[in-house]
Amino acid sequence: MKKSKITFQMAILPIVVLLLTGALSVFFWSVGMLVPLISSIITTGVIGIYYNYTWNELEDGLKKGVANALPAVFILLIVGSIIGTWIASGVIPVMIYYGLKFLNPTIFVPLAALITAIVATTLGTSFTSIATVGIALITIGNSMGFPSALTAAAIISGAFFGDKLSPLSDTTNIAAAMTESNLFEHVGHMLWDTIPAFFISLIIYGIIGLNYVSSNVKGTDEINSLMFGLENTFNLTPILFILPIITIILAVKKTPAIPTLLSVSISGGIFALIFQSATLVSVFSAFTSGFNAQSDITMINDLFNRGGINSMGGTIILLITAAALGGIMQKVGILQTIVSKIMNLVKGEQQLLVTSLISSFLIGLSTGAQVLAIIIPGKMFSSSFKKMNLHSKNLSRIVEAGGTVGITLVPWGVPAIFAANMLGVAPGEFIPLLFFPMLAILFNLIYGVTGISIAKTE
Repeated sequence: MKKSKITFQMAILPIVVLLLTGALSVFFWSVGMLVPLISSIITTGVIGIYYNYTWNELEDGLKKGVANALPAVFILLIVGSIIGTWIASGVIPVMIYYGLKFLNPTIFVPLAALITAIVATTLGTSFTSIATVGIALITIGNSMGFPSALTAAAIISGAFFGDKLSPLSDTTNIAAAMTESNLFEHVGHMLWDTIPAFFISLIIYGIIGLNYVSSNVKGTDEINSLMFGLENTFNLTPILFILPIITIILAVKKTPAIPTLLSVSISGGIFALIFQSATLVSVFSAFTSGFNAQSDITMINDLFNRGGINSMGGTIILLITAAALGGIMQKVGILQTIVSKIMNLVKGEQQLLVTSLISSFLIGLSTGAQVLAIIIPGKMFSSSFKKMNLHSKNLSRIVEAGGTVGITLVPWGVPAIFAANMLGVAPGEFIPLLFFPMLAILFNLIYGVTGISIAKTE
């Protein structure tokens, strides 16, 4: 049956439903983000049927969306196992121990962002850096008396600095590929927004952090108690830092992500056998169900009873649901209709630059999917940039700002939910403190309006 062209008013209805139910869930219901996503999927399905799409066609859209998310699903499964084996091996505990020993409270918050940024840039993955060094830093921050939301925001800002700028990052490569940009030209062009946004963020975190250093930093008793618990629960030796170093070496050699992460997880299990005298059964248990701390100190148990493949279940379900929503929206033509409507209003370079940035962020806002917020505007606006003689690296930089880091400002986005699960802080608490994503978007808006740093084709 011939398909009718979907109207703009109908196209925005699933997005309105998502935003409305999402807001209700965040501020009133507290039921998570599955209800808003499923509500939007149902709305999209009803609209599709109204416009003569068969159930098989709608189902095909759902399946294609989920298929696109499978690489991320595999990575999340392995990240869960890394958390379990890195705790069992003592790697995460030793990072916490030496962090408590040497980190200066005066500069702790900006240093947390900087450390995570270095790790994420080297590894090319925000998720792994949050799940490893991020867990260590949030624990250190809590012990020093810093608000969890502030430390979490600094960690996430650093993690997505690396996710945006690292040539090893999947989003960086996707953005370059979708806009037909040279990878290293793309990375170089992002220095215009990434560096100043992150530098200003570090200053803001430093200023805010000083307030807690002077008034609310806890005494040494709690820190000493935690260090004592670590010493009595794990065999803490600097040799354990070999594993993070191995991970960095594999990343620098551009080993594919899944083999790298899997080898790192298995190495964690081997280290647990060697350095912690763990049994094979306990290693397999940490790999699948997470580490089981049995300390007399409650803080140790609360901190380390986590990880394992099973712990990723909720995040994976959310990822699959968000991907399914993106897939059915594409099938019905909702996102294409919205972007086409917007393009009819674009008359000049400034409008195109600003519109592509807003569109990237809105796609992330409506779907919660980082990759869709990069791919869809990258494809939709590519020809328009060429027609206006704007270099493709302008578009690749824009979709990274709106999609790669802008998605962290979406409470139902997979990155925000993942970070919340790993760091134990609700998205609504740390999002207002995510200065780096906000500033990255702001700098791109300024560049789009003023023309500063906008490259033209020869």
